[in-house]
Parts: sequence; C-alpha cells; structure tokens
Amino acid sequence: MTTFTAAELAKEAEREAKYRRWVYPRLVSDGRMSAAEAERRISMMETIAGKLRKEEEEKERLL
Repeated sequence: MTTFTAAELAKEAEREAKYRRWVYPRLVSDGRMSAAEAERRISMMETIAGKLRKEEEEKERLL
C-alpha cells in the first residue's frame, strides 16, 4: 500500500474541491444535485484539506 504525506493528501483534497466548484454547478442546473448538497460536499472537501494542512504544519513545527 502506498503511503502519502499530509501535504500530499491536502493538495489532492484542494484539487478535488476546486474540481467540485467547477462541476457541481452544472449538476445543480441539470437538477441532478441540490445546491445545498453541492455546497455541503464542497465544504466537506475544503474542511478535509484544511485539517490536513494544519496537521502538516504541526508536524513541521515539531521538527
């Protein structure tokens, strides 16, 4: 199994949040997702990225 650093995971979560901000409005306008659900999922990914960034910063601070 591949191991990833918190920084790598945060970068991927940030990329995914950006992708969702680009794709989800189209899903909402097509009626395939509610605006509330789209915002919830985007917010969740941004929160994940933030927590991972914070974890990486704490690790760097302790070194």
